[in-house]
Amino acid sequence: MVEGVLTKDRRGFTLLEVIIALVILSFVILMMANTSGTFIRSVVRNDRTTSAIQLAKDRIEFIQMDPDYAGLDTLYVGTESGFPGLAGFTRETIIRRVGGTGQATDHKMVTVTVTGPGLDRPISRTISVAAP
Repeated sequence: MVEGVLTKDRRGFTLLEVIIALVILSFVILMMANTSGTFIRSVVRNDRTTSAIQLAKDRIEFIQMDPDYAGLDTLYVGTESGFPGLAGFTRETIIRRVGGTGQATDHKMVTVTVTGPGLDRPISRTISVAAP
């Protein structure tokens, strides 16, 4: 056996190893927090967009089911707000008649536009409703 050679008994981590591990762990935790925040914002935005689309579809389906073609303009044109669970959302319905009685074309263009907080842009749906 060679004398003078120091043998070191390693029973743990050095301070440098602990610091490097903490830096790596901190970086991973920060990246996970950033990804989680982005995911949550995306989910909230998609939920609001889905709600706006549903508000527009509900109005259009309601108008399509109404048998009073002549009264559509007076019953549905306007702006609504105060939807439960959707604070700040508004729904505007515009009805424009194309042609008229006795003409080759007689139908109404119904446009429903929903705006609200958290939407990238207003949601708009348009349909054509013809006289029965």
